[in-house]
Amino acid sequence: MESAAVNDYCNNNSSNENDVVSWFEGVSENAGWVQTQTLRRILELNHGTEYLKKWFKDIEIEEVEGCALEALYTSLVPLSTHADIEPLIQRAADGDTAPVLTQQPITTLSLSSGTTEGRQKYVPFTRHSAQTTLQIFRLAAAYRSRVYPTKEGGRILEFIYSSKQFKTKGGLTVGTATTHYYNSQEFKIKQEKTKSFTCSPQEVISSGDYKQSTYCHLLLGLFFSDQVEFITSTFAYSIVQAFTAFEELWKELCIDIREGTLSTTRIKLPKLRKSVLDVISPNPNLASKIEANCKELEDLDWFGLIPKIWPNAKYVYSIMTGSMQPYLKKLRHYAKDLPLVSADYGSTESWIGANLDPCLPPERVTFAVIPTFSYFEFIPLYRRKQNCNKVSDDFIEEQPIPLSQVKVGQEYEIVLTTFTGLYRYRLGDVVEVAGFHNGTPKLNFICRRKLLLTVNIDKNTEKDLQIVVEKGSELLTSKAKAELVDFTSHADVENQPGHYVIYWEIKGEAEERVLKDCCREMDASFVDHGYVVSRRTNSIGPLELCIVERGTFKKILDYFIGNGAALSQFKTPRCTTNQVILKILNVCTTKRFHSTAYD
Repeated sequence: MESAAVNDYCNNNSSNENDVVSWFEGVSENAGWVQTQTLRRILELNHGTEYLKKWFKDIEIEEVEGCALEALYTSLVPLSTHADIEPLIQRAADGDTAPVLTQQPITTLSLSSGTTEGRQKYVPFTRHSAQTTLQIFRLAAAYRSRVYPTKEGGRILEFIYSSKQFKTKGGLTVGTATTHYYNSQEFKIKQEKTKSFTCSPQEVISSGDYKQSTYCHLLLGLFFSDQVEFITSTFAYSIVQAFTAFEELWKELCIDIREGTLSTTRIKLPKLRKSVLDVISPNPNLASKIEANCKELEDLDWFGLIPKIWPNAKYVYSIMTGSMQPYLKKLRHYAKDLPLVSADYGSTESWIGANLDPCLPPERVTFAVIPTFSYFEFIPLYRRKQNCNKVSDDFIEEQPIPLSQVKVGQEYEIVLTTFTGLYRYRLGDVVEVAGFHNGTPKLNFICRRKLLLTVNIDKNTEKDLQIVVEKGSELLTSKAKAELVDFTSHADVENQPGHYVIYWEIKGEAEERVLKDCCREMDASFVDHGYVVSRRTNSIGPLELCIVERGTFKKILDYFIGNGAALSQFKTPRCTTNQVILKILNVCTTKRFHSTAYD
């Protein structure tokens, strides 16, 4: 197939919903071939870069046939991590304009959220990044509309937030990937092509103050409440925090709706005030209706808040997998019977797959890999035997394989080669192949590969921690009129014997005996053989449960945002060694309990 035809086949810019679905059906049917062409296009675009020359030397890429090029590439270019490319990205950040990773000059860098490894990383961001974001949003919207049709010209209540951008020493623009996208032409195009428009103007999204932005998002969402077709944010956390704030702010919001004003105590930024006041006008009838609904909802502990206030909303849409799963219970409380639809699967480095089955609950969601976005490889992973003493990882791995060779039921780590200058880059995500859509795999996200909790021979991942916390919080709910708001953990190895510390913020009151039971239940629920043996021999000490005061996790959020993170990209770190965060947690701890599970 000629190069121009390949480009047409791999990219679709049509505005028609059926066309974008037809395009994906085509590329997924021929996913193996499309992947070969995707790799060729990446290498042809960037073959003269310093990084690739190091491995390809004088080999002429254009003269190598498709499958042979894949084999050559994977045999010559080694697997990489961010640590391998960080010095090269830093050169670009410092002003080096040589083609180090990409032939096109890198002008923009994305910041990863920093909540997984404790520090933010630079990742190249290009026009291709924004275009793939637009493409996956359009694709996912087309599949959603088949199950949950929305009214053309309707509104979306989007809790989205840009962070402040800054310049590197070399003049490159730096910000979160979401910030770059919300500032891009593609974000405007998305609204036009999907015929759905966000309630909030750009000034609200980009205010830089998430508390003021949240108030304005809520106010405008109320003002357009009858027009809102669905509610969304990048992460489920942002939706939960917005409606938690709504519980406290609704009276002030009703005053502003009634009078067509904007709280002077809450909103102080002049541009923000002007942008909102240009939109709203006095609406006493709407204010009275919202006020009556809120009084009813208060008596119900805000159960069914979303359908009560936004009666025409069809669903709630957000990333709800991985570290967002603990917020599902609260989100369901607010949503009542309204469907929760999990958004698509991606990372700062690349989009990976789309949710083509929006009717599935978030716990069962799968993501169909989009074979034109990056070149994907998959490292087969196998769980280590329980008596293995190596603690650096909990998987045995084999050699990476291409997308076309993955098998249903097998777990893999994803490896990316991107148009933005990442080559055989280990993403660190563990996924399981759940099936296929035509010829492209459908993935379940399992966890981040990096071990979260380990003291010596114990090996517990984010998923293991979530299961344990869920069991403890079930006791909290059943035995006390309290609920878990948020949590994190820490492996304390400074005090001997080392032990796990789990921090809980709870809403409501719980007696000490109940919290002791919760602590014991969590300790007993870790099933990792290394942990159980270590607890029995007391080489790992009793699990410690720390109850922190209300608002503690908001202080952690403020810390991350103060360091450049955006609310729409924030994920509560499920395990931390960050000394600032630990200081916040320990200063705010009001009660401590130690497990008696192994006494």
